[in-house]
Amino acid sequence: MTSEAPSSDLEQLIDPFQREITYLRLSVTDRCNLRCTYCMADDMTFLPKQQVLDFDEMEAIAAVFVKLGIRKIRLTGGEPLARNGIVGLVESLSALEGLDELVMTTNGILLPRYARALKDAGMGRVNISLDTLDPERYRAMTRVGELQDALAGISAAQRENFGRIKLNTVVLAGVNDDETLDLARFAVDNGMDLSFIEEMPLGWISSHERGQTQVASERIREELHHHFDMVPSDENTGGPSRYLRVKGSGSKIGFISPMTDNFCSSCNRVRLTVEGRLLLCLGNEDSANLRDLIRRHPGDSERLRRVIEGAIARKPERHYFDPDHVDIVRFMNATGG
Repeated sequence: MTSEAPSSDLEQLIDPFQREITYLRLSVTDRCNLRCTYCMADDMTFLPKQQVLDFDEMEAIAAVFVKLGIRKIRLTGGEPLARNGIVGLVESLSALEGLDELVMTTNGILLPRYARALKDAGMGRVNISLDTLDPERYRAMTRVGELQDALAGISAAQRENFGRIKLNTVVLAGVNDDETLDLARFAVDNGMDLSFIEEMPLGWISSHERGQTQVASERIREELHHHFDMVPSDENTGGPSRYLRVKGSGSKIGFISPMTDNFCSSCNRVRLTVEGRLLLCLGNEDSANLRDLIRRHPGDSERLRRVIEGAIARKPERHYFDPDHVDIVRFMNATGG
């Protein structure tokens, strides 16, 4: 991957609100080895194989996006490492000329097996989901997971010296909101970054009432200020996190606040679901069906380019989330984390 500025012959995707789209979140599977309560229902039905993009189709779509100015691709799921052959896809995508950064979000469970191969294939960074440091609570929140496996995955990523390791924590009132300080200390003590995420009302769940579990980023920020010397930072990893630098350390603490302080005005990203839907906004259902297009017209990158550009021209200005109402019925594992 090159870190040079885009060449003048590359087009740029600009949405109706003059936001430059440079970031593609690419879901490689809707399946996962965990069943996190805020992400999916207890009894999930997953997509049949024929509805899922194969890796050649993903690479073809990604190649057109990169030619249109996408500089960063994040592989998501479900759990991306649960899909067979994922290292080969990483190798193919990392070779795309013009792509600056290839990163992944994972729950970390399979990183002891895959961390070295991912690094060798060109993966630049990993974000690892970690919502609690309590083993029993981890099992309850994930329904099936073991904390020790997630911690082993973090250690495996550290051994491979990925550029920066960032932890992601979804904070739920009455569930894990009493651990924000412990999680921040864990990240800082281990030289990692951490983003706290407000829960979003995506998909119907029975484990809890989202209106009762909302925790505002500002509350967490105020709590941490009592224990850390934190200063504003203009550092940006290309995503929605707004960071504070922890003085005396190399760590940043970020806040992703889709409910209380949305980041729509600076949105630079779109999502491609595993079934080939180009989602223009996390909180809206408008999309473009790229799977059917590339299956009807294989190899026609010009047609694909025109459809992508037409979709970006419809990108909405912002999302509107209400924790007490589920307007978006797709679950987060289907959206791409």
